Amino acid sequence: MQSNDQSPVRRGRPPKVPRENADTKALLIRTGLETLTEFGFSATGLDTILKKAAVPKGSFYHYFKSKEAYGIALVDAYDTYFIAKLNHYLKDEATPPLERIVNFTQSAIKGMQKYEFKRGCLVGNLNQELNHLSDDFKIRLMQSYVTWQKHLELCLNQAKQQGTIANNVNTSLMSEYFWIGWEGAVMRAKLTKTSTPLTLYTEMFLRALLT
Repeated sequence: MQSNDQSPVRRGRPPKVPRENADTKALLIRTGLETLTEFGFSATGLDTILKKAAVPKGSFYHYFKSKEAYGIALVDAYDTYFIAKLNHYLKDEATPPLERIVNFTQSAIKGMQKYEFKRGCLVGNLNQELNHLSDDFKIRLMQSYVTWQKHLELCLNQAKQQGTIANNVNTSLMSEYFWIGWEGAVMRAKLTKTSTPLTLYTEMFLRALLT
């Protein structure tokens, strides 16, 4: 028998979760990544990000002591995501090394197309603002580039071991060369709103390896 004092089931939307129970720090990181892959760090006011995330300024400073500390945390988060992406493509043992590079660049092209070429590389975007960044920030950006270069160098070394590229190819220099040019291609793709710069750069890089 059903008790008469049982409360009726309420229909409609579930109750809102209080902000205190939400992962506010993760929300700020996610919102920052979405914003700064499209807009510049210096040009983006903190209030813009906080309004977008619906987070009060007091909560922000609970997690980050300054806008710069927040920016470096964004680089850390982006680096984690990007290295996972590099591992997925460049360490794919079932695919020949040079094809792995093509697969990575094709994935990047699809990502830019998804956002109509408005979003690019967070690290590359910040690299355009060096005059406004501290030495610590610059060091952190360089650390990202060095790590990415190491991942590509390992892939190129496998190509050399398999005889796909000549034994005299300097894989360390070529991996550095790739990222220097790739960031420029990403910027040009944002300007032209086409994948042509990315496709052209990939083709010319591979040709340089094979000559």
